Amino acid sequence: MTERTQAGGTPTERTPTERTQAGRTPAGGAGKPGKPFLYVVVCAAGIAAEVDKLVGAALERDWEVGVIATPAALNGFLDTTAVETLTGRPIRSAWRTPADPRPFPPPDAVAVAPATFNTINKWAAGIADTLALGTLCEASGLGVPVAVLPCVADALAAHPAYRDSLKRLRGMGVRIGEPYTGEPGPDGVRAEFGWERALDLLTGPGAP
Repeated sequence: MTERTQAGGTPTERTPTERTQAGRTPAGGAGKPGKPFLYVVVCAAGIAAEVDKLVGAALERDWEVGVIATPAALNGFLDTTAVETLTGRPIRSAWRTPADPRPFPPPDAVAVAPATFNTINKWAAGIADTLALGTLCEASGLGVPVAVLPCVADALAAHPAYRDSLKRLRGMGVRIGEPYTGEPGPDGVRAEFGWERALDLLTGPGAP
């Protein structure tokens, strides 16, 4: 998605819905005709080890999936082999060169889960210094629906910059799920992360 803008888009670029209805060709990646394509953006939080739950749920709901990880997330936060086996595609983290083929079709939707304090603040500020952030910064301008599941500790969530970032993202049309701290509750048990909530935000009432 981001590479298309850098290389120069064409005036005939279709909307995400039109792309899905018309089907995709091999030149746009390895998506299956008629199936919507979901980008899953993964950040470096401990819960990222379970991102295969989101990928599996999306596949069950008839999405095709491509995973984009922040560079930090690839440093031991997720099982890359398991995720790539599920999607049938390599996890992306670095920019491709103009000579490289596009590995994913353009997205019909983006799910960011887990979304960390750092990624949310950079994204809201328009910083695009990684492929993950560049993809997110571009999504709203392309009219691609985005759902976010924050995973941010209470102490960080209290920072005024974070609250401002959430407000700005909501103003951009981003759908933001319930807060999740990752901390154990009073009983010592950590609450389940609501992976499928990202899909619900993208496909529920008011979704495109």
